[in-house]
Formats: sequence, C-alpha cells, structure tokens
Amino acid sequence: MRAVVQRVNRARVQVDGRVTGQIEGGLCVFLGVGPDDGEKEISWMAEKILNLRIFEDGEGRMNRSLKDEGGAMLVVSQFTLYGDCRKGRRPSFIGACEPEKAERIYERFIQVSSSLGVHVESGVFQAFMQVELCNDGPVTLIIDTAGGC
Repeated sequence: MRAVVQRVNRARVQVDGRVTGQIEGGLCVFLGVGPDDGEKEISWMAEKILNLRIFEDGEGRMNRSLKDEGGAMLVVSQFTLYGDCRKGRRPSFIGACEPEKAERIYERFIQVSSSLGVHVESGVFQAFMQVELCNDGPVTLIIDTAGGC
C-alpha cells in the first residue's frame, strides 16, 4: 500500500461537478493499493498516518498528530501511485492491485481510520475526480507499507 500524505488547510474532491468529500484542516491522503495488501497493511497504514507527528505544537515543532489536532482526513484512491516509469514513456500499472480487491481495501482503510476516531471524507473509487487542496507548509510525505515511512 502506498500513500501520499499532505497536511492541508482545506481539501475537497468532486465527481461530475458534485462534491463527494471535503475537509477543513487535516490530511489529504492519496491511497494506492498493491496486489499483496490486506488487513495487516490497512491497519499499519491507518495507524501510521493518524499518529504521524506532522502538526506544529506551541513551540513550532512538528510534534502533534492528526488525532491530537482533532483534524479530518480526505482519502482519494490513486492507482497511479503504482505507476512504473522506468521504461519507455508510458507508465506501466501492472504493479497495482486489480480493481475489485483494491476497492475493498480502499473502503476498509476508510472504515479502520474512522474507527480510530478521525472524521474521514472520501472520493469515489475508479471515478474521474477533481481534487483541490491548499497544502499547509507545505508538508508532503510518501508512505509505503513495503518500505516504511
């Protein structure tokens, strides 16, 4: 499982001109699912993201987590995180999970994150989406269950 995590002041996702998810302050998470991902990776990724100390404390140090801040999370499915650009000019996506399993894992990630006490909004799996966000910092991290953070 791979995630691009961005600390945001606000973020929203639209499908066909309709807002499907929107947050004010928190994290925007672009989530890609690999073929070997399962419950272990879902739990690890949710715990990692929700507890990352990437929000500033009273002294200006990144010392607080999303849970500490009481912020929200916008999750957007992003199979292109598994794009392999090493050969040729067109990315290969054979490293991404097949759509049916990926959707189940994506939805389960949202459930697990919500159950850990964070408000979660989301995009629509496999839809063409427009994502707008205001990156705060900017703070952007790439997290991979295979390689850690």
